[in-house]
Amino acid sequence: MKSGINAIIWEDSANKDYGMQNTGLKSPERTRPHHIAVLAYQGLCLFEFATVMEVLGNRPDASATAWYHLDVCSLEGAQVRATGGALVEATGGREALLSADSIIVPGWRLGPVPQEITSALLEAHAGGTRIASVCTGAFVLAAAGLLDGRRATTHWKYAGTLADAAPAATIEPGVLYIDEGNVVTSAGSVAGIDMLLHLMRRDHGVEASNKVARMMVAPPQREGGQAQFIEHTRPLKAAPAIGAVLDAIRRDPAGEHSVSEMALKAHMSTRTFFRRFKAATGHTPLEWILLERLRLAKDMLEYTDLTIDRIAFEAGFGAGDTFRHHFRRIVGASPIAYRRSFQTV
Repeated sequence: MKSGINAIIWEDSANKDYGMQNTGLKSPERTRPHHIAVLAYQGLCLFEFATVMEVLGNRPDASATAWYHLDVCSLEGAQVRATGGALVEATGGREALLSADSIIVPGWRLGPVPQEITSALLEAHAGGTRIASVCTGAFVLAAAGLLDGRRATTHWKYAGTLADAAPAATIEPGVLYIDEGNVVTSAGSVAGIDMLLHLMRRDHGVEASNKVARMMVAPPQREGGQAQFIEHTRPLKAAPAIGAVLDAIRRDPAGEHSVSEMALKAHMSTRTFFRRFKAATGHTPLEWILLERLRLAKDMLEYTDLTIDRIAFEAGFGAGDTFRHHFRRIVGASPIAYRRSFQTV
């Protein structure tokens, strides 16, 4: 029997507050553990796989009933070889996948997804199974068509590739995880822990999730999203004239850079420059300058003890409040929270 749980939707978006919407819903009483099938495959991403087993395999204490019953399921043989050469032995196959309340797909090996896997996921999903992915596991869901018409995420490095693989989906690279009810996706490897703790909150409540987080010495809910980890780089395909302007901005991101002056440097009309700049970078000139100023501010947060107001001035934001606003909006965390996580001095 599949779970009839009502979805409690969370959003870890850079533009929204974190926390559970006040739906008034409570986790249903269970007479048996929630059945989780963890997909194993040749070339299995071992870290993501082990994370699922560790987080969901936890229990309140040695004598308590487990919150989840975990099955390691493979459609590529009873034994699969994971990254690093470790052998993983499956406890179930297609039947266990189809009978599970939830299926979790760890990070995928990247490359074609066997039809046997996609058809099993589709059949399970049609029968009411919740499907979740960690990191590049989203590519498996995309191959099965499960992301079509939905929001989804993956590791920021592969977000563009996932968008190409799932054009009918809305890929959001700046979040830790996205819950679309019976399809849940997470960002890069460690964000899988955030998603798994979220699933535990859905299934068993905040107290259970907090107990597991405490045992793992992990925050029950992390502030921010993937945006704080993304490296902003110059596009490789920029035309020489645009590239020269980008280099000038990089040398002095805090300086005054009007669109007309940038167009003049590129020997283009303002309209042509604007169009070509956006085609090369994916951003308007002013958006690009803002990102460069944020990059400079991140460096100062990581490597200096300058005050927030001084960083705001040095990076070209002027007022500290303006800097804080843009930093939280785009990075998904406050400057102080970012410094606590990444400062190296």
